[in-house]
Amino acid sequence: MPRVLIIATDGFEQSELMKPKSNLEEAGIATTVASLEDGEIKGWKDKDWGDSVKVDITVEEVSSSDYDGLLLPGGQINPDILRMNDRVIDIVREFDKAGKPIAAICHAPWLLAEANIIEGRTVTGWPSIRTDLKNAGAAVVDREVACDGNLITSRNPNDIPAFSEALIGALNEVQVPENA
Repeated sequence: MPRVLIIATDGFEQSELMKPKSNLEEAGIATTVASLEDGEIKGWKDKDWGDSVKVDITVEEVSSSDYDGLLLPGGQINPDILRMNDRVIDIVREFDKAGKPIAAICHAPWLLAEANIIEGRTVTGWPSIRTDLKNAGAAVVDREVACDGNLITSRNPNDIPAFSEALIGALNEVQVPENA
């Protein structure tokens, strides 16, 4: 069974964590929520705080080799905090170096820029971060899903069905035995 690591902290966009997580689990993919601290993290829904999610592991405890893919939900607050954490950025780089799928939605591509892994690659994201992505050397497009190698990016909560489908498809490709 494939395993996906989800990294988030307080202020994650509620739908961008909960819906892809549910879609992954319905597809038979195990998920683990990692954050900066133990306990729970609180989502952002509409214009106020949303539901809390249990943290399974801290980022300091993460071993990238234990997972087949990485999911980075957006929201404005969440990725802005996470991109300042060296361990989070190291994890993003580890997944990229291993060629494992990395799915980032909304403001989460900021983490890809911070990790210096988007130069020369095609990505999308929330409109307000597109200049940051361009400045990091990416070719930025405006479409519901942009796939470039192991990177899967989307713009907003409306893109979640296509975003989830792209990540599930990438994970299924990874799981196909080489001699099949």
